[in-house]
Amino acid sequence: MPIIQDKEFGKVTIRRSQMATQVKIRVAPDGTLHASLPMYAPTFLVKGLLNSSRDKIRNMLSQAKPEYNYENGMQIGKSHTLIIHTSDNNNCTVTKHGQQIIVKLPAGISPNNPIIARKIRDTTISALKLEAKSHLPRRLDFLASKYGFNYNNVKFSHASSRWGSCSSKGTISLNIALMKLPFELIDYIIIHELSHTKQMNHSPEFWKLVELTDPNYKIHRKKLKLLTPSI
Repeated sequence: MPIIQDKEFGKVTIRRSQMATQVKIRVAPDGTLHASLPMYAPTFLVKGLLNSSRDKIRNMLSQAKPEYNYENGMQIGKSHTLIIHTSDNNNCTVTKHGQQIIVKLPAGISPNNPIIARKIRDTTISALKLEAKSHLPRRLDFLASKYGFNYNNVKFSHASSRWGSCSSKGTISLNIALMKLPFELIDYIIIHELSHTKQMNHSPEFWKLVELTDPNYKIHRKKLKLLTPSI
């Protein structure tokens, strides 16, 4: 899907649809903007809507807040830390240095300002991707080997409302937001998706298969229902 960059809102993903009759903009689960438009409509219509609807879009973004507030010293994923400094000028910058996400803000500006929060979220996504690609494939291989599962491929996502999925061809997709979870819940999601390589449903047989590898799956499942994969 094509992507355009807006000076204020950052990345905007464009999707053409035969069902679309006009240009619409929405906030995706990952906090970025997605635009839908008719199949043969020109891209500049999206830019025009962005420019004419900035107040409305700012309001949409302010309502689409992450499940937590950004605070100095908070942990991001398993190995990153958010560091917030007061800058000497009126500029706001968000950068990643090693395992630190460093935010420099003018005095009096909150990191949870919708526009600032988006910049932090973009950098957070980058950090979580690195963690996910380092940890999840190794853990997936280990659990598959230990319990006798086979899968064909692993992919990563972050724009979904799902923690993971498994295709009929054995491709397992894992949300990078998994790196926000305790390790036992990460393992539960991986075991859940590996079990789908043998049972592509949620039948009693499927849950028996999950229980063989995770006897505490009911506890893990209950905890997971209180959480969301939003970043």
